[in-house]
Amino acid sequence: MLTPPVGRELVLSADAMVEGVHFLPDDPPETIGRKLLRVNLSDIAAKGATPLGYLMTVSLRRDTPDAWLAGFAAGLTLDQAEFGCFLLGGDSTATPGPISLSLTILGHVAPGMAPSRAGARSGDGIWVTGTIGDGALGLAVGQGRLADASGFLLDRYRLPRPRLGLPTGAFAHAAMDVSDGLVQDLGHICRASGVGARLEGPLVPLSAQARQAGAEWFATCLSGGDDYELLFAVAPDQEQELIAAAASRAIQVSRIGDFVAGIAEVTVIGQDGQPLPIGRGGYSHF
Repeated sequence: MLTPPVGRELVLSADAMVEGVHFLPDDPPETIGRKLLRVNLSDIAAKGATPLGYLMTVSLRRDTPDAWLAGFAAGLTLDQAEFGCFLLGGDSTATPGPISLSLTILGHVAPGMAPSRAGARSGDGIWVTGTIGDGALGLAVGQGRLADASGFLLDRYRLPRPRLGLPTGAFAHAAMDVSDGLVQDLGHICRASGVGARLEGPLVPLSAQARQAGAEWFATCLSGGDDYELLFAVAPDQEQELIAAAASRAIQVSRIGDFVAGIAEVTVIGQDGQPLPIGRGGYSHF
């Protein structure tokens, strides 16, 4: 039984991870447990909520080594302490494979202060936290398709950084996290809000490692998943509130375009000022 703190509303979200889809078979089990919790914390962060606890279901092969389980639990223990979010219960089952994991997270927020995807307005700025594309490039590194001697990109793929602590409802008309690709997730806000988006490619924040990968990877940065950064629609007169809130949490934020009236679709503008074809806008399971 769970009662939220007095005067607060519950926020719930669920995310699943499957071996070979959301993590690589040879990823360290410590990072798998931490990623499972963190991708759900990212959803909580988009609502400006505080985590309460989580339920988890784990489906493992019968021959899963004890060392794998110990590493998985150790990773969760680390992040439970860091984020103040603890296991409430769940279930475990056997499977012939692949490993399948599901986590349902609970949080709380002040009434009316959890922005949806549906509030973006023409004239709002498009803002993101952190840098974009590191997760998708990290997957390419893990698959041997890209080199990164620093290890930064692979670490970003394995361990997302949930941007908890931002009071998103105080400055954002709409918000969500970027999990399936910037262009695709921006499109979700456009369709829910009934507005278009003009995304300025040169303004999209890239890490030094992503820039070193070269221009041929730019489309992957915009359309690849696993960033788990936050995406906001912010009116011009609320930008300073966003900037101040992000600075207080040492979170980088960048304005990367505008929401516009018209068809609910995303247009990416390239360095030459012309529309830039991206192809597949993001990851889809279907």
